[in-house]
Amino acid sequence: MINTEQYWEQRYKNKDTGWDMKSVSPALKAYFDQRNNKQLQILIPGAGNAYEAEYLFLNEFENVFVTDIAKTPLENLRERVPDFPESHLWQSNIFDIEGEFDLIIEQTFFCALPPQLRREYAKKMHALLKPEGKLTGLLFDFPLTKDGPPFGGSKSEYLNYFEPLFEIKTFERCHNSHPKRQGRELFFQFIKK
Repeated sequence: MINTEQYWEQRYKNKDTGWDMKSVSPALKAYFDQRNNKQLQILIPGAGNAYEAEYLFLNEFENVFVTDIAKTPLENLRERVPDFPESHLWQSNIFDIEGEFDLIIEQTFFCALPPQLRREYAKKMHALLKPEGKLTGLLFDFPLTKDGPPFGGSKSEYLNYFEPLFEIKTFERCHNSHPKRQGRELFFQFIKK
Protein backbone atom coordinates (compact mmCIF):
# COMPACT_ATOMS: atom_id res chain seq x y z
CA MET A 1 0.00 0.00 0.00
CA ILE A 2 2.83 2.45 0.78
CA ASN A 3 4.13 2.66 -2.76
CA THR A 4 0.82 3.84 -4.27
CA GLU A 5 -0.56 7.16 -5.43
CA GLN A 6 -3.61 6.74 -3.20
CA TYR A 7 -1.53 6.23 -0.05
CA TRP A 8 0.57 9.36 -0.58
CA GLU A 9 -2.33 11.46 -1.83
CA GLN A 10 -4.20 10.67 1.38
CA ARG A 11 -1.16 11.64 3.49
CA TYR A 12 -0.99 15.04 1.77
CA LYS A 13 -4.75 15.64 1.95
CA ASN A 14 -4.74 14.79 5.68
CA LYS A 15 -1.63 16.95 6.21
CA ASP A 16 0.05 13.84 7.65
CA THR A 17 3.45 15.08 6.48
CA GLY A 18 5.67 15.16 9.55
CA TRP A 19 8.78 14.94 7.34
CA ASP A 20 7.93 18.25 5.61
CA MET A 21 10.24 21.02 6.86
CA LYS A 22 8.42 23.72 4.84
CA SER A 23 11.74 24.98 3.53
CA VAL A 24 14.81 23.83 1.64
CA SER A 25 17.05 21.55 3.70
CA PRO A 26 19.97 23.60 5.06
CA ALA A 27 22.48 20.92 4.01
CA LEU A 28 21.15 20.82 0.45
CA LYS A 29 20.95 24.61 0.25
CA ALA A 30 24.66 24.77 1.18
CA TYR A 31 25.42 22.15 -1.46
CA PHE A 32 23.41 23.99 -4.14
CA ASP A 33 25.10 27.28 -3.29
CA GLN A 34 28.45 25.73 -4.30
CA ARG A 35 27.19 24.71 -7.77
CA ASN A 36 28.02 27.12 -10.58
CA ASN A 37 26.72 25.21 -13.59
CA LYS A 38 23.11 26.37 -13.97
CA GLN A 39 22.64 24.05 -16.96
CA LEU A 40 22.90 20.81 -14.98
CA GLN A 41 20.11 18.32 -15.67
CA ILE A 42 18.77 17.77 -12.13
CA LEU A 43 16.17 15.23 -11.00
CA ILE A 44 14.47 15.26 -7.60
CA PRO A 45 12.59 11.96 -7.22
CA GLY A 46 9.76 11.60 -4.72
CA ALA A 47 10.17 15.33 -4.16
CA GLY A 48 7.06 15.95 -2.09
CA ASN A 49 6.47 19.68 -1.77
CA ALA A 50 9.83 20.17 -3.51
CA TYR A 51 11.32 23.09 -1.62
CA GLU A 52 14.69 22.07 -3.07
CA ALA A 53 13.31 22.38 -6.61
CA GLU A 54 11.84 25.77 -5.73
CA TYR A 55 15.18 26.97 -4.36
CA LEU A 56 17.10 25.74 -7.40
CA PHE A 57 14.63 27.26 -9.86
CA LEU A 58 14.60 30.63 -8.09
CA ASN A 59 18.40 30.56 -8.23
CA GLU A 60 18.34 30.18 -12.02
CA PHE A 61 18.96 26.46 -12.39
CA GLU A 62 17.10 25.89 -15.65
CA ASN A 63 16.79 22.12 -15.89
CA VAL A 64 15.24 20.96 -12.63
CA PHE A 65 12.82 18.04 -12.94
CA VAL A 66 10.52 16.93 -10.14
CA THR A 67 8.70 13.65 -9.81
CA ASP A 68 6.24 12.46 -7.21
CA ILE A 69 3.68 9.68 -7.24
CA ALA A 70 1.07 12.02 -5.68
CA LYS A 71 -0.55 14.96 -7.44
CA THR A 72 -1.05 17.29 -4.46
CA PRO A 73 2.61 18.11 -3.73
CA LEU A 74 3.20 18.93 -7.39
CA GLU A 75 0.21 21.28 -7.29
CA ASN A 76 1.63 22.84 -4.11
CA LEU A 77 4.90 23.60 -5.92
CA ARG A 78 2.98 25.01 -8.90
CA GLU A 79 1.07 27.35 -6.55
CA ARG A 80 4.24 28.58 -4.83
CA VAL A 81 6.23 28.93 -8.07
CA PRO A 82 3.81 29.60 -10.95
CA ASP A 83 6.70 29.99 -13.43
CA PHE A 84 8.11 26.53 -12.73
CA PRO A 85 7.90 24.73 -16.11
CA GLU A 86 4.87 22.45 -16.27
CA SER A 87 6.85 20.03 -18.43
CA HIS A 88 9.33 19.57 -15.56
CA LEU A 89 6.66 18.32 -13.12
CA TRP A 90 6.09 14.59 -13.49
CA GLN A 91 3.44 12.72 -11.57
CA SER A 92 4.89 9.24 -11.83
CA ASN A 93 6.38 6.32 -9.98
CA ILE A 94 10.15 6.82 -10.06
CA PHE A 95 10.63 3.32 -11.42
CA ASP A 96 8.74 4.38 -14.58
CA ILE A 97 10.91 7.46 -15.26
CA GLU A 98 13.38 7.47 -18.15
CA GLY A 99 16.12 9.96 -19.00
CA GLU A 100 19.67 10.93 -18.16
CA PHE A 101 20.65 13.41 -15.49
CA ASP A 102 23.84 15.03 -14.23
CA LEU A 103 22.60 15.19 -10.66
CA ILE A 104 19.90 13.41 -8.67
CA ILE A 105 18.92 14.90 -5.31
CA GLU A 106 17.80 12.55 -2.54
CA GLN A 107 15.69 14.13 0.19
CA THR A 108 13.65 11.72 2.37
CA PHE A 109 12.46 9.64 -0.61
CA PHE A 110 14.71 6.59 -0.15
CA CYS A 111 13.66 6.08 3.48
CA ALA A 112 9.97 6.48 2.53
CA LEU A 113 10.12 3.54 0.13
CA PRO A 114 9.33 0.06 1.43
CA PRO A 115 12.75 -1.35 2.42
CA GLN A 116 12.45 -4.23 -0.07
CA LEU A 117 12.71 -1.61 -2.88
CA ARG A 118 16.04 -0.16 -1.71
CA ARG A 119 18.26 -2.24 -3.97
CA GLU A 120 15.99 -1.41 -6.95
CA TYR A 121 16.18 2.28 -6.05
CA ALA A 122 19.99 2.20 -6.12
CA LYS A 123 19.92 0.48 -9.54
CA LYS A 124 17.35 2.95 -10.89
CA MET A 125 19.35 5.98 -9.73
CA HIS A 126 22.43 4.49 -11.37
CA ALA A 127 20.51 3.96 -14.62
CA LEU A 128 19.15 7.53 -14.62
CA LEU A 129 22.54 9.18 -14.20
CA LYS A 130 24.86 10.17 -17.02
CA PRO A 131 28.39 8.73 -16.85
CA GLU A 132 30.04 10.14 -13.71
CA GLY A 133 26.71 11.71 -12.68
CA LYS A 134 26.13 12.35 -8.98
CA LEU A 135 23.54 11.11 -6.52
CA THR A 136 23.62 13.54 -3.60
CA GLY A 137 21.48 14.19 -0.58
CA LEU A 138 20.37 13.04 2.82
CA LEU A 139 19.45 9.68 4.30
CA PHE A 140 17.92 9.11 7.71
CA ASP A 141 20.27 7.67 10.32
CA PHE A 142 18.18 5.81 12.88
CA PRO A 143 17.43 2.11 13.28
CA LEU A 144 15.56 0.43 10.48
CA THR A 145 12.01 -0.27 11.60
CA LYS A 146 9.01 -2.09 10.20
CA ASP A 147 6.89 0.94 11.07
CA GLY A 148 7.12 3.74 8.59
CA PRO A 149 7.55 5.65 6.47
CA PRO A 150 10.17 6.75 7.17
CA PHE A 151 11.81 3.41 7.79
CA GLY A 152 15.28 4.57 8.79
CA GLY A 153 18.49 2.67 8.29
CA SER A 154 22.23 2.89 8.85
CA LYS A 155 25.33 3.83 6.92
CA SER A 156 26.52 0.21 6.75
CA GLU A 157 23.17 -0.95 5.39
CA TYR A 158 23.05 1.82 2.80
CA LEU A 159 26.57 1.02 1.60
CA ASN A 160 25.39 -2.51 0.70
CA TYR A 161 23.08 -0.97 -1.90
CA PHE A 162 25.23 1.86 -3.22
CA GLU A 163 28.87 0.75 -3.06
CA PRO A 164 28.64 -1.73 -5.96
CA LEU A 165 27.31 1.01 -8.26
CA PHE A 166 28.84 4.26 -7.03
CA GLU A 167 32.12 5.76 -5.93
CA ILE A 168 31.52 6.98 -2.38
CA LYS A 169 32.85 10.56 -2.38
CA THR A 170 31.24 11.72 0.89
CA PHE A 171 29.15 9.82 3.41
CA GLU A 172 29.07 11.37 6.87
CA ARG A 173 26.85 12.60 9.65
CA CYS A 174 25.18 15.79 8.49
CA HIS A 175 26.51 18.75 10.48
CA ASN A 176 23.94 21.29 9.23
CA SER A 177 20.63 19.43 9.38
CA HIS A 178 17.32 21.14 9.94
CA PRO A 179 16.82 21.42 13.74
CA LYS A 180 14.02 18.80 13.62
CA ARG A 181 16.49 16.32 12.13
CA GLN A 182 19.68 17.17 14.00
CA GLY A 183 21.73 14.03 14.67
CA ARG A 184 19.43 11.87 12.51
CA GLU A 185 20.77 12.44 8.99
CA LEU A 186 23.70 11.38 6.83
CA PHE A 187 24.90 13.62 4.01
CA PHE A 188 26.28 11.83 0.97
CA GLN A 189 27.74 12.37 -2.48
CA PHE A 190 27.98 9.29 -4.70
CA ILE A 191 29.42 9.27 -8.23
CA LYS A 192 28.21 6.79 -10.83
CA LYS A 193 30.85 4.15 -11.62
